[in-house]
Amino acid sequence: MSRDGDSPAPAEHDAERMAVALYEARRKRVPIAPLTDTCPTLDAVGGYAVQRRLTDLLIADGERVVGYKAGLTSAPMQAMFGVHAPDYGPVFASTVHPDGTRFARGEFISPKVEAEIVFRLAGPLTGPGVTVEQAHAAIGEVIAGLEIVDSRITDWRIRLGDTIADLASNGAAVLGRPVPARANLDYRLMRMAFRRNGELVASGRGTDALGDPVAVVALLANLLGESGVTLEAGQLVMTGALHAAIPMIPGDRYDAEFDHLGTVTLRVANA
Repeated sequence: MSRDGDSPAPAEHDAERMAVALYEARRKRVPIAPLTDTCPTLDAVGGYAVQRRLTDLLIADGERVVGYKAGLTSAPMQAMFGVHAPDYGPVFASTVHPDGTRFARGEFISPKVEAEIVFRLAGPLTGPGVTVEQAHAAIGEVIAGLEIVDSRITDWRIRLGDTIADLASNGAAVLGRPVPARANLDYRLMRMAFRRNGELVASGRGTDALGDPVAVVALLANLLGESGVTLEAGQLVMTGALHAAIPMIPGDRYDAEFDHLGTVTLRVANA
């Protein structure tokens, strides 16, 4: 059911059709035209209806949700894709990789790399009504993260409904060494330097994630709570890019160095 003032969610058969199209694009690594080309009214509500069905299809294949990612939390990322609000999607176990992982470019369709602060929860958070203070208290570990965002939509021609339906453009994540959370650490001030092949190409700090990465955790808990979903202890929360995403190129190495967290690296094979 849509909220007052929202466009109606796509009819059940349309959501199914869109989810299957994205599922096949993900499986075959062949992009499809924007869903909003044929359904211009597909908004956030409709996008999440498609996302839920796509998630069900992937879980039926054996996938397991190990957390959630927030996307489009920084001004550069919102500007890059012409949207003005964050989105979110599930993180699947098969997409989480250790520091130093080497990927083949062909594992993705149109990948880009971005650096972000990742939290692992020590306790559950059930919205709505979760505060930033409650979110801070629930964080057990902090992790330097690199996310590979990928779009099953041709040439990243996405509107908000497209990227939400497409699992918030989920591709893969590479995580560094977990560091225990500290009550006196202000994650808003955490600085990050992003390098490609050793050259500094972007920088950011915690405030670039919606003003406060812990606020992203509270936001996710509250948005998920509207659908009856709890952020569980042990789950990851990826809080969003601290800079504009960088295209992933064969042969390149990407490093993100964070205050207090150290450096996380991913590599791309030459072919």
